[in-house]
Amino acid sequence: MVSTLPVGEPAPADGALPADLAPDPTIDFGAYLHVPFCRVRCGYCDFNTYTSSELRGARQDQYADTVLREIAQSRQVLADAGALRPATTVFFGGGTPTLLPAGDLGRMLAGVRDCFGLAPGAEVTVEANPDTVTDAVAADLAASGVNRLSIGMQSAVPRVLAALDRTHNPENVATAVASARRAGLDVSVDLIYGAPGETLDDWRRSLETAVALEPDHISAYALIIEEGTKLHRQIRRGEVPAPDDDLQADMYELADGTLAAAGFDWYEVSNWARGEAHRSRHNLAYWRGTDWWGYGPGAHSHVAGLRWWNVKHPAAYAQRVTSGQSPAAGRERPDAASRRLEDVLLRSRIRDGIEIAELEDSGRAAVAPLIADGLIDGPQALRGRIALTLRGRLLADAVVRALTA
Repeated sequence: MVSTLPVGEPAPADGALPADLAPDPTIDFGAYLHVPFCRVRCGYCDFNTYTSSELRGARQDQYADTVLREIAQSRQVLADAGALRPATTVFFGGGTPTLLPAGDLGRMLAGVRDCFGLAPGAEVTVEANPDTVTDAVAADLAASGVNRLSIGMQSAVPRVLAALDRTHNPENVATAVASARRAGLDVSVDLIYGAPGETLDDWRRSLETAVALEPDHISAYALIIEEGTKLHRQIRRGEVPAPDDDLQADMYELADGTLAAAGFDWYEVSNWARGEAHRSRHNLAYWRGTDWWGYGPGAHSHVAGLRWWNVKHPAAYAQRVTSGQSPAAGRERPDAASRRLEDVLLRSRIRDGIEIAELEDSGRAAVAPLIADGLIDGPQALRGRIALTLRGRLLADAVVRALTA
């Protein structure tokens, strides 16, 4: 485990929100449930995950009960703040949520439903390693109220999977998709491009294989080398090459063209869906800055501009929750200027974009040069909205810098 928590002010032991916080009852509320268990640690992974040898006293078979306690705590905190709302989205992430029995995931979902309710048509997603999905697992998840499965495919090329330390059988991706379909679940597949030694032809094979599975949604993320990971150490020692920025740009353009030709529309820089109905509403909630509570070790939450994060290790998390304390390790409340900057950073990455009128004077002045450089869509800008072009998506960070200078 190599990621670090932010530096913020201490969180109160009871998890109470500040008295002057004023949550908006019309803002969507989502629940993120972190399942931190993995069979092996992938070489590129910087997430808060643990293999069995790293648990040091935390018990996987007791995890659902611990999360249920935090859910009950959160209901009291939000009720005291006048912020109770039904969940519009629920997302089980990890880690590998499907390492837990489907019944445990179902009990956690029932905890959210019992404490908050689920909004009509709520999106409920579970991430899954393809080797852990069977007909029985998919059917049990669907019966509990899950309606969307996000399958970690990453690549269709065995040597690319090996370079990423992914241990699943690539043939099992199709099996997992078929099981999800038989259970009536929407299906998303996740891909990663730019692994050491991966060629453009390798990436084309992965894209074509993913499209042939006929999922509803595809995510494609450029490999990022996080400091402290196994892959970072391998690159530093010269054992494998670092990702090539130009090759990754070519891979992104190939992904966008291939997916568009197959009927997928981009709606966020790294995400494509077969129509608006299949977009990940939970992920869009992050980009749009709505409210969510993150449950589990290391999980982050956001309500009305206040952000907080839980202690990282599952044992420390369980100790706090079972003793009746909040598991929050710290929190922060960014000022108005910081929130405006973050709003532009996040919302400019989605297809819906951001209204030009919401920018500062300097940002509005940057729009015309960005159109001239082919980074912002001109017709959309004339209608008052920032929308990235394909080139703009490749240079999204540069666009944000110009809009917030």
